[in-house]
Amino acid sequence: MNTHDWNPNFVDLSPMFEPFLHLKEYFANCVFWPELTHLNKLALLQNKQVLTQSEKKICFVPQGIGRQCSEQNYESRIYLTGQIQTRAKNWHDFFNALVWHTFPRAKSALNQLHYQAQLFESANKMKHRCALRDAATLFDESGVIVVSSEKTLIRLLSDFEWKELFWRQREGTLSSMRFFVFGHGLYEKVLNPYVGMTGKGIIFNVKEAFFTQTLLKQLHLIDLILESFLLKVLSSSSDLTPVPLLGYPGWVEDNNSEIYYENKKYFRDRQKSD
Repeated sequence: MNTHDWNPNFVDLSPMFEPFLHLKEYFANCVFWPELTHLNKLALLQNKQVLTQSEKKICFVPQGIGRQCSEQNYESRIYLTGQIQTRAKNWHDFFNALVWHTFPRAKSALNQLHYQAQLFESANKMKHRCALRDAATLFDESGVIVVSSEKTLIRLLSDFEWKELFWRQREGTLSSMRFFVFGHGLYEKVLNPYVGMTGKGIIFNVKEAFFTQTLLKQLHLIDLILESFLLKVLSSSSDLTPVPLLGYPGWVEDNNSEIYYENKKYFRDRQKSD
């Protein structure tokens, strides 16, 4: 699709948009691009508040001009005021807003990491981003959450045993492992998916009961455990594992055949140095 065009039925384009299913009806009635007022009403419609770690209520505001558009000022403004600069008619920023409403605690945790890392970089007169901020940026843009109740499946994913995981253990993967796209940059790519799309994953071992919960309950639970991981564990990009998204069973029609998983340029072997 033309990524400049608004599509009120974007959720139906791919199963990768599943985390936004609860918002489907709201945007289905938007004939034109949603305005900032639409994005700001989402919390009210969901009967919840979305706050930063500094207890500021988030609010989507127009994109600024000039130096205030820099990443540093962007993240600092969110942490200090709750204001999230958002470009109009822009899928990237639109999806960022939806992720804030879907995973509010995790997004606020990422924002705090950015803010604190920037203070650290400034105090130490660093010319480049520190490892923590690199990791936070990578996950914010390209993150995917992997949950599974089977440690065997988690081990296959961690060991890059893609064909074994997605093909030979296909039934088990479908019943005991789920992927949830988090990164708003990744969501933008889902509009026009391509072989090569790779997420940066954080993996959680969950109880079997997780998969009997409603989608909204699953999203809430993920938000809580992800917030804790980001604030207490994340330290560098090495904490993130590559996830070839289009390998998940049924996420694209092509992966219904064994030969699909023999593409070594996409389903790469784990390097010995890893």
